[in-house]
Amino acid sequence: MIRIGQGFDVHQLTEGRPLLLGGVHIPHPKGLLGHSDADVLLHTITDAALGAIGAGDLGKHFPDTDEAFKDADSKHLLSQAWQLVKNAGYTLGNVDCTVMAQKPKLAPYIEAMRKQIAELLETDVANVSVKATTTETLGFVGREEGIAAQAVILLQKAE
Repeated sequence: MIRIGQGFDVHQLTEGRPLLLGGVHIPHPKGLLGHSDADVLLHTITDAALGAIGAGDLGKHFPDTDEAFKDADSKHLLSQAWQLVKNAGYTLGNVDCTVMAQKPKLAPYIEAMRKQIAELLETDVANVSVKATTTETLGFVGREEGIAAQAVILLQKAE
């Protein structure tokens, strides 16, 4: 049996915060605003994984109204969600992600992101795809007001 989940997330860019994407620090004058560390890529993967097993979303498990998750490391949140996936009897088939950011250029960091995500999902890096695109200066991403990410995940029943 297979299960498919999809995730989407957006965070506003702001000064005074580090930019973390896929668990990797990206040098940039602005970072993402959020209750946790605001790693938009890990958040969307977490949502996709939880959705695939019918377990809700990031906000259900790690609400931004709970001070326990203030400045939380998104790697830890994804790891906790991944444990729920494993407890439900599933393993990763693959995950395919796209980050939408006008700046900074993300190509130099894609492989590090893939490796970090593969480690968190306990899989081979070949099962993790991370792509980056701009919005050709259109919308909030194009105006460099925020970064968006989406992910699709395929889970398969563990044997």
